[in-house]
Amino acid sequence: QLQLVESGGGLVQPGGSLRLSCAASGFTLDYYTITWFRQAPGKEREGVSCITSSGRSTNYADSVKGRFTISRDNAKNTVYLQMNSLKPEDTAVYYCAARRFCSANEYGVEYWGKGTQVTVSS
Repeated sequence: QLQLVESGGGLVQPGGSLRLSCAASGFTLDYYTITWFRQAPGKEREGVSCITSSGRSTNYADSVKGRFTISRDNAKNTVYLQMNSLKPEDTAVYYCAARRFCSANEYGVEYWGKGTQVTVSS
């Protein structure tokens, strides 16, 4: 079965950190660009960050620049999102998605994960 599985979400206080993981099973991530999306309650899903298949190019939404870092370990077939200095407005379900190019929209996504909840609250 071809799937992406996110993990690492949870409850954290403002200013805290979490590291999300996106692991692929049934296929290799080597040839895919991976985008992290998030969806807060009552809001549309938005692109947060993406990383190309080689890992040499990354992009970030303005709202997370300087706080989030995306990386990948193709040997482990896994992509990570390190989230530091978390804010309550980062609360959302975080999804990873695989496709052939970086984009903030959802066009061309071939595989979606089911998401992991991140809650930032004191």
